[in-house]
Amino acid sequence: MPAEVLRDPLALKLSLPGEASTVIVIGDLPNPQLAADLTEGLAASIHPHGPLAKLTTVKSFTYTLRRMVRELADDGFTGSAAELTRAVLGAFWLRSHYLIEYRTRTILRAFDTRHQVLPEPVRQMVFGKNYTRPTLNGPLPPYAPAEWNRLIDLCKQEVRRLGEAQRAMIALAEGGQDPAVGGWSEVNGAWLMLRMGPVTRTEVAAHLGLTPRTFTGRHRGIERARAALFPSHKDAIPYMLLLAAWTGIVPDGLTGLQVSGIRWTGRQATLLSYTKGRTADESLVLSPRASRLLEQWLQHSALLRGHAPAELAEHVWLVTRQGRLARAAFEEYMMRGWVKAHDLRGDDGGPLRIDRRRLRTTFIAQRGQRQWSLRATVDPNHSPQVEGDHYLSAATPAQKAVVEEIARDAQSDLLRRASTPLVVDEAASAAGLPEEAGRLGLAEGALGELLSGERDVFSGACADHFAGLHGPKGQPCPARPWVCLLCPLALFAPRHLPNLLRLKAFFARQFRQMPREQFAAVFAPYARRLSAGWCPAEWCSSDLCIAPGHGAAIAQLSE
Repeated sequence: MPAEVLRDPLALKLSLPGEASTVIVIGDLPNPQLAADLTEGLAASIHPHGPLAKLTTVKSFTYTLRRMVRELADDGFTGSAAELTRAVLGAFWLRSHYLIEYRTRTILRAFDTRHQVLPEPVRQMVFGKNYTRPTLNGPLPPYAPAEWNRLIDLCKQEVRRLGEAQRAMIALAEGGQDPAVGGWSEVNGAWLMLRMGPVTRTEVAAHLGLTPRTFTGRHRGIERARAALFPSHKDAIPYMLLLAAWTGIVPDGLTGLQVSGIRWTGRQATLLSYTKGRTADESLVLSPRASRLLEQWLQHSALLRGHAPAELAEHVWLVTRQGRLARAAFEEYMMRGWVKAHDLRGDDGGPLRIDRRRLRTTFIAQRGQRQWSLRATVDPNHSPQVEGDHYLSAATPAQKAVVEEIARDAQSDLLRRASTPLVVDEAASAAGLPEEAGRLGLAEGALGELLSGERDVFSGACADHFAGLHGPKGQPCPARPWVCLLCPLALFAPRHLPNLLRLKAFFARQFRQMPREQFAAVFAPYARRLSAGWCPAEWCSSDLCIAPGHGAAIAQLSE
């Protein structure tokens, strides 16, 4: 079972994916029966039966569970979950914010799905819509260039300082000896910790045959030597921040890195595998500087890893916490303490708030600026591939057909723009006129009618007005004037330019009067074609230019 409820005392035993077995104590609450029911609902919400798959998320649900029991007890409710009423739940949810309501609804839904004990009115309320709505703050902006440079420079400086301090302490410890023989000194203490690991004062006192109080009163230097030899939480922060800034890995994937997920494929190439919570296992080829940084951290933590048990040694971010081995968590309060200790300031003059999600946002923004790109995304936190997969993917056959039609139109437009218009003089036109007329399929006398203007429509000349693509054969084409701009039967000459300019003005008026969505659906393709170029030869439907001297005609019209 991924989650099991323990009764005495009330607790929740978890076995989450990628995590060691954990027991979360619920504690003594004023309504033990309601607390037990909600704990069962929380256990039913654990992966794979429910949406909760991370230890931090389960702990936040546990906090909300305790809060609900205490607040309902203050309201005078002393029954079990089966005795809840709409009035009790409604009063609690109306005074709570969105996350409290969401978590308690999730717990009650899972509990009722398993036991089916809620009264029907309460069940309809629990499975209904939320009273409150989440506050949407919009996409996270990237860090300002000055803030980003200060953060990166500080992290590089700290990485160099920590590495030099460790190497200096190791060199110092090589000249020491066992303090039980040579007496206590910082050098001998470093010698001892190289062999015993990050020992505490109590363990060193036992090794020397002294009581902890006697050792504490007489000897100093154990904390300084331990901090230099073995990385702590605050020492891992600059490494983690630099790796996040140089790779763009999501925060949960970066925190859960495993040593087995690192594959060295060369002197400066590394394949890093990690787990992204919202998707699955992913991999990334690190840049040379990110590979060197990861190698530096593994060297810095190698001494500590040699004294760690197998289940802890597998974690990349292995640190010491009060002399004990632990896995780094990188909580927000640790980041605030690190920023305060180094007096890192933002552009507003206050302490710089480090958000690991903004590190990824800044990485993506800078990557888009380093190379030429026409990238435009809905959310700057997403890559174009992510937005294409999740936001622009066609879900139904009709949507797929529309997307394919748009792609075909775009490809055809690119081909038309790539073709070079043929502009020749009168002699060349006369020599090639019969061949061009035959290629276009013009009947006898049709070319004369085109040149004389007898087959003119509003915006151009029509090769066959009774064989239009927008109406029945043999009948005059019913298409509106702007449809000719995309019709393959239309031919354009300088004499049509005044009407084309009037049509362009008509489009401008419609754009000001109509909603953008409606204009895009009705007029946008034709307006785009008309705005592609002023000279008709640049977007003529055929390679035959029936009227040379376009520049002179346009100049006359301009006058």
